[in-house]
Amino acid sequence: MAHAWHLIKRLATSLPATPPEPVDDAWALTQLTSAEQKLWQRLSNPDRRHAILVARRFVERIGDPDVTRPTVAAALLHDVGKLRSELGTWARVAATLIGPHGHRFRDYHDHEAIGVAMLTAADSDPLTIALAGRQPDAPPRLLDALSWADDI
Repeated sequence: MAHAWHLIKRLATSLPATPPEPVDDAWALTQLTSAEQKLWQRLSNPDRRHAILVARRFVERIGDPDVTRPTVAAALLHDVGKLRSELGTWARVAATLIGPHGHRFRDYHDHEAIGVAMLTAADSDPLTIALAGRQPDAPPRLLDALSWADDI
């Protein structure tokens, strides 16, 4: 039931197409390299709003000295791999309910691995890549904090 509630809340926050607040978007851009900024600009408004919320919660959770540009970039770009699926909000709901059937739904479900490839191509910091991709070599405390921050 907790998973269903998370999905309902996520859907409700994904429906408005409004962009993030300019101050929030500007803050996000300061945390990203120029190549990462290009990925950021490709994200939909709902995805950018979600990413900012996750990153702010993540920063609050981990505190100093772990708040670094690479760790915040990971929180901001943790869903960047979803770009490849090219699914809108309702198609993402369907992909979540149906599972990884067909290449676009499969890409949606494989977004972490796809994000790793995208961040690697963008020459992101190894910590950004490991954390955003939720790879086993990322620090467990940071992985836990990112999972917590993303559970909204």
